[in-house]
Formats: sequence, structure tokens, C-alpha cells
Amino acid sequence: MKVLFIGGTGIISSASSELAVKRGIDLYHLNRGESFRKIEGVKTIIADIRDFEATKKALENHNFDAVVDWIAFEPEHIENDIKLFTGKTKQFVFISSASIYQTPPERLPVTEDTPLYNPVWEYSQNKIACEDLLRKAYKENGFPYTIVRPSHTYDKTLIPMEGGYTVLHRMKKGLPVVVHGDGSSIWTFTNHRDFAVGLIGLLGKPEAINEAFHITNNELLSWNDIYRIMAKEMGVEAKLVTIPSEFIAKYDKNIGDSLLGDKMYSMIFDNSKIKKLVPEFNPQISFHDGVKEIVAWYNKPENQIVDEHFNAITDKMIADYKSL
Repeated sequence: MKVLFIGGTGIISSASSELAVKRGIDLYHLNRGESFRKIEGVKTIIADIRDFEATKKALENHNFDAVVDWIAFEPEHIENDIKLFTGKTKQFVFISSASIYQTPPERLPVTEDTPLYNPVWEYSQNKIACEDLLRKAYKENGFPYTIVRPSHTYDKTLIPMEGGYTVLHRMKKGLPVVVHGDGSSIWTFTNHRDFAVGLIGLLGKPEAINEAFHITNNELLSWNDIYRIMAKEMGVEAKLVTIPSEFIAKYDKNIGDSLLGDKMYSMIFDNSKIKKLVPEFNPQISFHDGVKEIVAWYNKPENQIVDEHFNAITDKMIADYKSL
């Protein structure tokens, strides 16, 4: 297959790129060529996808069996994709988000038929609007889309907690860290290498056209456990302070939107649909194993960047909450 990734060097897409090349896919990336992640065996088309005319010119001599857009976030991005790739690909894959499912979920586990409704987070609302455009394009002219909805997907460079390395820094210094709610809500993390198996398995499958799939792990962890696993791997004890999400949201809008529109609720996914079409999808990397890679990465001094803003608001919200 000849496949194009728009982006292709990000946290999730890099593992999918590596697996695609390993499986003999003729893989192209369309990006600005500026990423520090270099993937052997990929051919790069240099263009900025946000520059429609320049991208159209760069692609004029190409047709693809599949195109995956990893960096479409707004309806305008999908409108341009439809214009660019109508008649130039047999399958267009949009990377959406599992945060678009009903928030809070009425029932668990979540399936692909769960209503799409997020009244809080603009990011999720835009992803829903993108999906709507693809369904409309399929109905009107047969545009061959597939929707993929990742949940919380990570690699060794991504600490999957608000605050990133600053949380690890605080743990190492014996400082308290904030966990939203009472820390008992259930969450799922998916390693990017496990995700890649599902994504690459969908490419070239006619049965995936006009369909949506989430691709997630089935390992279930409480947020309290998540912080403790990370601390244990570093050889320290986590001093957890649980604070209601609504209280945390007052201190930072981005963190607040992410919590109130997603992470404050337990999320459990039924992966039957992806496993039926891609039987080889069977996540192998536990969060315990993933944390080993993360901690090893952040043991390197050059990766230890403390966010002083996050550090300050953490201290303030803890002090303010304890004073109530």
C-alpha cells in the first residue's frame, strides 16, 4: 500500500509510522520537516497542510491507498482535507478523540455507539463537528472516511498527568501533588506502540469505510494508583492531596477544560469492534511497564524542565483548599 500520514512524527503517529514501515507499507509523511523524530524508511513531502494551495501543488502527482490526518482539529481542517483528497485516496482516516463521547457517560463501558456529546471542552466539540462533516461528505459523494478515536495515548516522553515533569519533580522533592476528585475514578492509558497495531490494521480495509473505532487499552487504573505507580518507579512515596475538579479548574482554564470535559469521569471502553476487524490488536504494554520507560527518559537532566507556573498554582490551590 501507498499511504500518506499528515504529520506522522508526533507521540502517537511516530509508533504507527515505524510499524507501517516494518510491515512494508510505502509510507509518506506530509509535514514541514522540522520534527526531532526521524523515522527511517519514510519519504517526506515538505508542505504545511494549513497552506491549501501549496499542499495541493505538492500532492498533484500522488494518489494514495490511504491517508491519515493526525493533526486535524477544527472543521476547516477537514473541509480542506475533503477538497484535497476527493478522488486521490481510497480511504481517509481522521484521528478524532474518545473525549467526544457523552460527558459524563450514562453507562459503561463506552462503545462506538455511545452518544457524542461534550458540553464543556471546545477541543472535543470541534472533533465532533469534524466527524459530522465526514459523514456528510460520505452521504453526498461517497468520500471514503474512517474515524479513529484514541483515548489517553502516551510514549516515553509524555507524563500522562497535568503538569508533566513538574509532578515528578515535586514527588522527588517530597512535595505534595494534586489528584482530582477523590482519586478513585477509573482511567485507561494506551501505549503508542499498542495503538499502532490497531491503526495500521485498519488501513486498506473496505469494512472500515463509513465506520468509527476507538483504540484503547483495557487496563483499568484509579488516578490514585496512577500517581503511586509513578512514584514507586522513582523510589519515592507520593504525597497525594485530593481536590475537587471544580476547585482545580478555577486556577487554570486549560487544565479545567481537560478535567471537567474528560478526566474527572471514569472511562471504560469496549474494544470489541476494533478487535473484530483487526484481530491482532491486543495491547501488551501495561502502564507499569510504560512508566519504566517514562522515568528512564526523565532521569536525563536535559529532559527535566520544571514548569514554574504549574508549580506555583499547585502550591496555591493546596493552600487555598486546606484553608477552607
